[in-house]
Amino acid sequence: MIAPDVHREAEALLSALGARGWTVAVAESLTGGLVVASLVSIAGASAFVRGGVVAYATELKQSLLGVDAALLAAHGAVHPEVARQMAVGVRRAAAIDGRDADLGIATTGIAGPDSPDGQPVGTVHVGIAWPGDDLVVSLRLSGDRDEIRAASVRHALRAANDCLARPE
Repeated sequence: MIAPDVHREAEALLSALGARGWTVAVAESLTGGLVVASLVSIAGASAFVRGGVVAYATELKQSLLGVDAALLAAHGAVHPEVARQMAVGVRRAAAIDGRDADLGIATTGIAGPDSPDGQPVGTVHVGIAWPGDDLVVSLRLSGDRDEIRAASVRHALRAANDCLARPE
């Protein structure tokens, strides 16, 4: 079951995509598919959602999404630039007939209970990429593993909505 606030954010995003005639693709690490699941829970999502990639393993971020190997080696998978490159990369990965997805959303972070690389649990980076621009929202969330993952989904959808609220 999708939380009501997440459901509203997902509906708003699909509506904004429809208004622009855009498609979306999602690359997820710590959220493990929850962002794309929230989108496809909305009737009619198939008109806008290209798909999602769960790149939980660091190596998949590089091989599937094109995240720079040197960046991953130097900083690990939980880094703002990794989130940005994941968002850019999923747009390309979801190309159909040579046309990239219009909007890319990416999540990477540490949901806990432990941190494998010493960064604080709750460190999350959300990448958003669209034609000609991109941004990263960096967060420090609190709660248990499930709460951090759920909050990450809400923040990812909200960030995407905020981007689409900007004038074209």
